[in-house]
Amino acid sequence: MHFAEQASPDRPVFTAAASSQTPMPDAPIFKLSTAAAELSPASALRARHVRSFVLRAGRTTKGQERALVELGPRFIVPYSIHEPDWDAVFGRQAPRILEVGFGMGEATAQIAQAHPDRDFIGVEVHTPGVGAMLLRIETLGLSNQRIVQHDAVDVLRHMVAPSSLGGVHVYFPDPWHKKRHHKRRLIQLGFVDLLCSRLEPGGYLHCATDWEPYAQHMLEVLSANPNLMNTANGFAPRPAWRPPSKFEQRGLRLGHGVWDLLFVRRAAPALKPS
Repeated sequence: MHFAEQASPDRPVFTAAASSQTPMPDAPIFKLSTAAAELSPASALRARHVRSFVLRAGRTTKGQERALVELGPRFIVPYSIHEPDWDAVFGRQAPRILEVGFGMGEATAQIAQAHPDRDFIGVEVHTPGVGAMLLRIETLGLSNQRIVQHDAVDVLRHMVAPSSLGGVHVYFPDPWHKKRHHKRRLIQLGFVDLLCSRLEPGGYLHCATDWEPYAQHMLEVLSANPNLMNTANGFAPRPAWRPPSKFEQRGLRLGHGVWDLLFVRRAAPALKPS
């Protein structure tokens, strides 16, 4: 996680005290008409494949290795170019929330535990994080969490149907600080098009970052998408459903900033087929 050095006096910065107490909404956030709500799959698939991560050789603990072997077959959904029957995977019909890059799974597991009426798909490429998440699933007894260990762009394209998600979480993606690496940033126009196409009308996209230049970039990109509507005037207070991590809380105590963005998909599509 990366923290901006200091909050600028002319920029809004939200602290733990300023967080919103609004609970996670029933998907969708707003009850919108479904008339003409389908985005063209061709429009969504025009998204350029953004390789926003670098696979590093991380150390996997013995506990994580055990979890991968014993729990992986139940909770890891293998990547496929075909969409799985998610109702069968979870054993029920429920609103589905997808998280891109859950890291070690601390916040992800807390959110899933607090919302047993929703199903959560966590997408992560790093094996130690997947193992750690499996251990959290075991410890908390979660039945509403599944994992796909693969590039999120491919997962969204092939394993998630258009207009099927109640929400998407993108928490603290790598900001790629150096200018020459900005093209690697996850939140780009094409990727947001793809995300938006997978949200149902009224479904939400919630992003958070601790790096102010990336926060401004996110706000510009999300605001530029005609199919998304900002729920706030700029940045949003931290919604109650996103628990701050211990590292984030430490940064807030030191005066560092964290920026949340909460957008919803409009009812009528604005993208034209490519």
